[in-house]
Amino acid sequence: MEASLLSALFAVAAAVANAAGTVLQRVAARTVPTKDAFSPRLVRRLVRDRAWLAGIGVIVAAAVFQALALAWGAMSLVQPILVLELPLALVIARVFAGTPMPAGGWTAALLTGVGLALALSAAAPVEGGRGVSGAVWTVALLAVGAGVGGCTALALRRPRGKARAALFGSASALCYGLTAALMNAAIAALADAGVRGLATTWQTYACAAAGGCALFLLANAMESGPLFVSQPALTLGEAAASLALGAVLYGDSLRTGWWIAPQAAGAALTAWGVVLLAGLPAATTPSGETDTDTDAERVP
Repeated sequence: MEASLLSALFAVAAAVANAAGTVLQRVAARTVPTKDAFSPRLVRRLVRDRAWLAGIGVIVAAAVFQALALAWGAMSLVQPILVLELPLALVIARVFAGTPMPAGGWTAALLTGVGLALALSAAAPVEGGRGVSGAVWTVALLAVGAGVGGCTALALRRPRGKARAALFGSASALCYGLTAALMNAAIAALADAGVRGLATTWQTYACAAAGGCALFLLANAMESGPLFVSQPALTLGEAAASLALGAVLYGDSLRTGWWIAPQAAGAALTAWGVVLLAGLPAATTPSGETDTDTDAERVP
């Protein structure tokens, strides 16, 4: 099987697993009182929740699929495919809630998938494969850190609601994009020097730290507001950050010339689908609650 196709299949598997894990984490986050947001108490509460633990397990599986996808293909191919996590998460949330997809839901999901397929087939991402100097890594880490810090600071100044959820989702997206870039370097070290190379490269440990930070920020995004707000910020933000880091760090490239037109058309269809998905009515949970935006204090 062609390497790029195998990479794409693993990326789709990662998107499915991430979507399921996100829904499980959202279910758990709804039980957390507002006063525990962005504190160690949030983590302590969540680790006792079976839904959250199941979500973490599924997300770990997604990370394995993502690592396999990156081992076979370029970041600029793998990471945009993870945008499929958005429609998948909303579909899974509907299935969990036992409610049908509202009018226009399937059309929005189809637009997202078709747009993404058109953009990627026209772009035909090629892995650069160049080495990354310490200076370039330093600039990348500082830039991502500034973005995460800025989004987090703005989120903490907002009350619980859509804006706070979107900002935390964006901060988590930047961390996930950096995690993918670091994971790519760790996989390269594994391929070059085996387990010893993986254990001795700093990117392995930085990847774990960035992934942990992304999960913490994602938990706060899930706690802060509805899934249909935080998920677009997460999926589109991660794709954008990953494309930028892939180009800057590894020299990944896309086709140019007249191919830019279908790439732009695919990106527009994807964005249109995401906007439609984000505007869908919220799903009703099995308990009869609606995943809506409210600033009311919740009980422990």
